[in-house]
Amino acid sequence: MTDDSPSLVYADARGNILDAPDLEMAGSSAGRWHRLSPEDWIPLPEGSELFLLPRRLPAGYDPARKRFRILESDPARGEGSVQAVGAFMAPAHTLTYSPAYEALPRAPLLPLFSYAAVGWREDEGLVAAGFRVDEDERQDFRHMDPERIRRNARRRMSIEDDNRLVQHLGKCALTYGCPAARNLFMERWEAPLPTSPVCNAACLGCISLQKSDRLRAPQDRIAFVPTAEEIVGVAVPHLKQAPRAVASFVQGCEGEPLLQASVLERSIRIMREETSRGTINLNTNGSLPRAVEKLCRAGLDSIRVSLNSCRPSYYSRYFRPKGYRFEDLKETLGCVKAHGRFASVNYFVLPGFTDDPEEFEALCGLIAETGLDLVQMRNLNIDPLWYLRAIRHKPSGKPLGVRRLMNRLQERFPRLRFGYFNPPLNF
Repeated sequence: MTDDSPSLVYADARGNILDAPDLEMAGSSAGRWHRLSPEDWIPLPEGSELFLLPRRLPAGYDPARKRFRILESDPARGEGSVQAVGAFMAPAHTLTYSPAYEALPRAPLLPLFSYAAVGWREDEGLVAAGFRVDEDERQDFRHMDPERIRRNARRRMSIEDDNRLVQHLGKCALTYGCPAARNLFMERWEAPLPTSPVCNAACLGCISLQKSDRLRAPQDRIAFVPTAEEIVGVAVPHLKQAPRAVASFVQGCEGEPLLQASVLERSIRIMREETSRGTINLNTNGSLPRAVEKLCRAGLDSIRVSLNSCRPSYYSRYFRPKGYRFEDLKETLGCVKAHGRFASVNYFVLPGFTDDPEEFEALCGLIAETGLDLVQMRNLNIDPLWYLRAIRHKPSGKPLGVRRLMNRLQERFPRLRFGYFNPPLNF
């Protein structure tokens, strides 16, 4: 192997993380294995996590034999039962390759996280296949003060014991470690406003509700619809006082916010009666353009529409929409731009699918048609090979590579922005 190439990282039978010096780290793009170039990896960001991938044998590139090779036993001990390893990268980072592995029979579905290829370099330590896509540090691990978060959350939960939304967000911060909820209780940046226990989609990778015995949602969905007064009680102090304040109706721990459009509309009107400061944002599946029209008139500043694909067939196989079509998303984005507001998409990234040539052209069509301002390059939290089977993916050609995809979009749409977070617009 070359001096620049990271070595393959794997886990032994005891769960110890080791490296195989005679094998290069390899990456997977929609199941196809690749050697990596230096621009494909970075030192593992602080706040990232490593995961064992059960019943999956790690694969690396053997430079001596000039081929990819599956690691079937621990070279350090001569034992079996090795496992592949993946990295869940810290927020603001987008992966370039998934881990390369061979799944064994009866391999369980991977939990609902994203998985980046991992390697080891003597001069850098652990490295991951990805890059930083957003310089905003709002969710960087080093900026989190656990003691201040605990103190402020418990204080507000005690003082505002009649506000169910405060109680819910306290659990999000203290139990799940939600970065957005933690920032709320550190009185800064973007604050979440979950509102809806129901949804009009049944996403394969929903992280707040799973009915399958093979998957478990990593967090609880909100179980009530907060009143406008409860929402305002969280949002207004934040909008008035927090630096770079954003108040976002969210999706992570809820269903679809637009199904509570009347509550959202009243909340936004009260917020804007109280203060013109800060950004009011909506994270949504974009399914109800008429409702979005009303929210824009009430004072909504920005919107982020989630999608896994700009091709309707693949979109529908993942989101499994109930009572709306992909065309409604485009109408929603167009409506927001017609009101002079900021429009972005929460684009679920999976190497080999997101950078498929046909997907690139479909994304270009969406940007051109809607006047989109920002593409948030968010990693798709799902077992990658299961996802590709479930949506019946058929590659249209050689993947562009995630970085090249972004470069080509920038060339075609010079004003288009890339990022990871909802940007603050009003201060």
